[in-house]
Amino acid sequence: MAHRKVDVDKYGDEDTFVDENETATGSTAVSAQTESDVASREGDVRNLLSRGDTRGAIVRALEDPPAGREVQALKDRNTGTVMTALATAKSTDIVPIVKDLSTQQLDILMKYVYRGMASPEIYNSAVLLAWHEKVVEVGGMGSIVRVLTDRKTV
Repeated sequence: MAHRKVDVDKYGDEDTFVDENETATGSTAVSAQTESDVASREGDVRNLLSRGDTRGAIVRALEDPPAGREVQALKDRNTGTVMTALATAKSTDIVPIVKDLSTQQLDILMKYVYRGMASPEIYNSAVLLAWHEKVVEVGGMGSIVRVLTDRKTV
């Protein structure tokens, strides 16, 4: 005798785990295009920084980060690009830059801040803590929650 009157197994598909690599399309798929996008972004950020456009460099560095486990080397390279842009910003410029970012850009920035904090031997934690403080100030605690619960890492 069954204790349920409703067949719950037919509703189980909505919670099925979906691997991000299997559903990746466009810039998130593993391809030569992804590698050229990261290289192009790296060059653009370097050019913007050399012209003194820190805000533009940070916005460009945060655009369309590579996603998926198969592109870890590209993620590392892109992280270096973002960290270079963040380290170049003056402490007085952080607040105006962060206020100009959208919620999605703030979340991506927070992902990179946490990624940088995970490697204190490579990246300056003091700079990252300053960015973290300002992102939380502008984006609120919701930014932290969204970043920690998101399956797509940078």
